[in-house]
Amino acid sequence: MSVTPDAALSPSAGRRFRAYTTKHLDELTARAGLAADEQLAVKAVAHVLPFRVNSYVIDELVDWDAAPDDPIYRLVFPQADMLPSDDVARIADLLKAGASRKELNETANKVRAKLNPHPAGQMDLNVPKLGNEEPIPGIQHKYRETVLFFPKQGQTCHAYCTYCFRWAQFVGDADLKFASGEIDQMTEYVRSHPEITSVLFTGGDPMIMGESVISRYIEPLLEIEHLEAIRIGTKALAYWPQRFTTDPDADETLRLFEKVVESGKNLAFMAHFSHPNEMRSELVQEAVRRIRSTGAIIRTQAPLIRTINDDSATWESMWRTHLRHGMVPYYMFVERDTGPQDYFAVPLAEAYEIFREAYQNVSGLARTVRGPSMSATPGKVCVDGVVEVGGEKLFVLHLIQSRDAELVGKPFFAKYDEKAAWLSDLKPALGATHFPWEVASDAGAGELIDPTRL
Repeated sequence: MSVTPDAALSPSAGRRFRAYTTKHLDELTARAGLAADEQLAVKAVAHVLPFRVNSYVIDELVDWDAAPDDPIYRLVFPQADMLPSDDVARIADLLKAGASRKELNETANKVRAKLNPHPAGQMDLNVPKLGNEEPIPGIQHKYRETVLFFPKQGQTCHAYCTYCFRWAQFVGDADLKFASGEIDQMTEYVRSHPEITSVLFTGGDPMIMGESVISRYIEPLLEIEHLEAIRIGTKALAYWPQRFTTDPDADETLRLFEKVVESGKNLAFMAHFSHPNEMRSELVQEAVRRIRSTGAIIRTQAPLIRTINDDSATWESMWRTHLRHGMVPYYMFVERDTGPQDYFAVPLAEAYEIFREAYQNVSGLARTVRGPSMSATPGKVCVDGVVEVGGEKLFVLHLIQSRDAELVGKPFFAKYDEKAAWLSDLKPALGATHFPWEVASDAGAGELIDPTRL
């Protein structure tokens, strides 16, 4: 591995990290050409949904000549119409009146409560226990072979995406956070469950942690023989590639990656890229090269987001670019049923066409990507297409991953609905009264199987 960074790669290469938050919004939105009333509406939204960006994104990624329509701008800056207009107006009026922080927070919390802050039961489903003890906080044994771990030091990001389904982690409400610092409990749990072959560090963003912290979580796992892979879900490559090039502990971090690979484990670096423009700087390309030189495999994923990447040409360009730099296209996700879903969601029928058109225009090497996939309560549900059977138009779907492993890979059908944007919008087809992960009720509608029985 080469550990000699090229600080001349970018004007931002050697700069220290600087974060911009809500208090900087007036300055930044004025730069985007927003009028005073528009700036106030954006600030109102930012009191409900989290806002954070940094100097690299501001200086290197946002095209200010195209703002506020630039896709990267829309990726990180709140939009006035992301929330219901009445809610935005209510908070805007409080801001104009100089309302207290307490009053603003109380009003914002009421709006947040309507936004499904924890989709797919992530606060209470499949939270593991050690023996007869209390549940281990910050850990999800979501699928038989996979454990998700939310390190408490990784509960922020270098910048926040406007569509982020984990927005509730960042709004300062302790009741909405899901995290743990229990390294020994996590390691003991994995060690005591030989069916677990993969641990996914997620958050927030684990790569917000310094090497000395993240190594305390990772190194104990290297001694567990049945563990095959360690995954790190992160947006750091797109939002702060300096983490792997010029940050003070960049070299130490890469040596940690090497140590994982040398132990015989697969290190899967799950990179979140939402738009091809995030790959245009030489700095991110150098960061990709350095990570790959450790033996880590970079897999790329992102949701399909209206106003940002909702066309096939964008996804084709993104997958081609990732492949060119040695990364593996992995997932196209459907925007989750949380936060400003109504603003960002793309209907499933349209999502499938965008995926299909992009997929058919790339080579087989890029067709490792899967989607469009919904990370819902029963598992990852993929839309495979639209067909007509007996004169009835149907969605064809299957579970890529499931809480019930017996259901993985089995196709099923749902009635076609051009407006459906999430699994809960779909209804069983061809005479079925429930989906495979449900049990039939007397009323004829499906009820979710108790996850503890799976």
